Amino acid sequence: MDERLITGRAGWLRLLTLGFAAAVSLTAGYAFLDLIGGNRPVFLDWVRTILLVLTGFWLVWGGTIGLLGALSPKPKRLLDLTRPEGKTAVLVPIYNEDPVETFARIAAMNRHIVAKGLGEHFHFAILSDTTSLEVAAEEVSEFERLIVEPEAPGRIFYRRRERNIGRKAGNIEDFIAHSGAAYDYAIILDADSLMEADTMLAMVRRMDSDPRLGLLQTVPVVIAARTLFGRMMAYSSAYFSRYFARGAALLQGEDGPYWGHNAIVRVRAFASCCGLPVLSGKPPYGGHILSHDYVEAALLARGGWKVEVDPGLGGSFEQGPENLIEYAKRDRRWCQGNLQHRRLIAAPGLKFWSRFTFVQGIMAYLASPLWLLLMAASLLSSLIPDSGGDRWGATPWIIGVGVLTTLLLPKFAIALRGAIDGTNAAFGGWRIIPSVLSEIVISTIMAPVLLGFQSRAVFQILFGMDGGWPATERDARAVPLRTAFSASWWIVLTALAALVFMAYAGPAFLPWLLPVAGPALLAPFVIWATARGGDRPVSSWLFSTANERAPSPIIVEANTILASWRATEPVLTTSLAEVAVHA
Repeated sequence: MDERLITGRAGWLRLLTLGFAAAVSLTAGYAFLDLIGGNRPVFLDWVRTILLVLTGFWLVWGGTIGLLGALSPKPKRLLDLTRPEGKTAVLVPIYNEDPVETFARIAAMNRHIVAKGLGEHFHFAILSDTTSLEVAAEEVSEFERLIVEPEAPGRIFYRRRERNIGRKAGNIEDFIAHSGAAYDYAIILDADSLMEADTMLAMVRRMDSDPRLGLLQTVPVVIAARTLFGRMMAYSSAYFSRYFARGAALLQGEDGPYWGHNAIVRVRAFASCCGLPVLSGKPPYGGHILSHDYVEAALLARGGWKVEVDPGLGGSFEQGPENLIEYAKRDRRWCQGNLQHRRLIAAPGLKFWSRFTFVQGIMAYLASPLWLLLMAASLLSSLIPDSGGDRWGATPWIIGVGVLTTLLLPKFAIALRGAIDGTNAAFGGWRIIPSVLSEIVISTIMAPVLLGFQSRAVFQILFGMDGGWPATERDARAVPLRTAFSASWWIVLTALAALVFMAYAGPAFLPWLLPVAGPALLAPFVIWATARGGDRPVSSWLFSTANERAPSPIIVEANTILASWRATEPVLTTSLAEVAVHA
């Protein structure tokens, strides 16, 4: 066992939280087994108990992180804004994105950097893996508009790869290999990322002052959401995630996470440690690693570098999916990438916490089909005379109360903490009450639909189906009902079959099946209703975030540039043939 597991504050917190989650889940399993099996539990009773302990452990673990964050001191945004020592490349990998939006954000960040007199310390590199010639032509045209921005020549670069080997990780690796030697650090963004100049400067100064720091991850906040689904996710990101991130940061210590964007890396460390292997065999388990960020963080930690997350930095933003279909599409890629990590858990030299992070990421997706198996086993037990059954018929209600308590307790604790430390005032004061309650209700309704999508993703991967790396439609908003039905008809049929089966075989269990099967039966309407607001933003009264009420200057700048550029579309000076030749 890695001795770092039990040394330092992070080590002891890990032991305490892991022990607490294990104790709670095992105690619940023992009580559950006694309830359903009595003195003579049968095989099916043991199966249900094991499934409950497995799924319960990860639920309690996640809830404990939220509670730990709610109880932890509020981090102060301490920004060292003295002049940096190193030179930094701001990398923006793009893949069939909207060039106008992406390049407008780059223009905004560049203007703020230049306004602070830091242009010579920060260069921007747009790394295109775009496969569409039409989009590539737009990229070239938008770059011609971007290159006339303040101090842009010689500081803002664009290149497009003809073959996107290794996808995003390969794109960044290509830059590091060919141009990395010119820079001390690299701030890695996504196409939808936005970051304040002060945040960038503070990250570089952290690197300057700590020669062991290999990677520093910010906690980005979702912005620019318009639909009900998007606004709810943005609210959760801005309000709840900061506390969960605090709790996670305390546990991770120097073996922290990397989420693939809105982070800074030391180029020398990244180049020496983060060459990714191509896994043997065919996808979905073989080939290029999709969830490369977790692996790169583990490799940096193995190389002796510190990998940290700082929830107090602030000034870090991103956009998120605007509907359940786009969310599920992105989640499918993450699922495949995380399940690939099973082949890396035993890799030599990794820290214990890196291995645990791999397991945690795998279980984030396996939990959904395990919950389905637990429900199926419980239904089956009600039909088998020889099974232990369920004394008093209390099993489903006990499971439901336990799950709800584990999920809701951290959120209520965060809301209470927000009232104490003044966070709630930035979110509209008393408005957090209807917002938090609405988030709980809507996320509960969506949960069976997401469980269906995640379970299908796991089963597809187990049966060898490769999901690939689909381009993200960041502007996909309103979803027609027909499209929603086309994406979720199989969830409807599954729920309908379960209800018909129980109505015939075990009608007494219908009441506890309805909270899960009901929303699943209405999956198309859930997808359609939560995607409302695509053409016109939904009311800002609900899910009002701090950045809506008092937008960061970088957000205002980016929106102003975008509006100006949209109003004056550039003339395409590059033909598709030229793009194809010079890719």
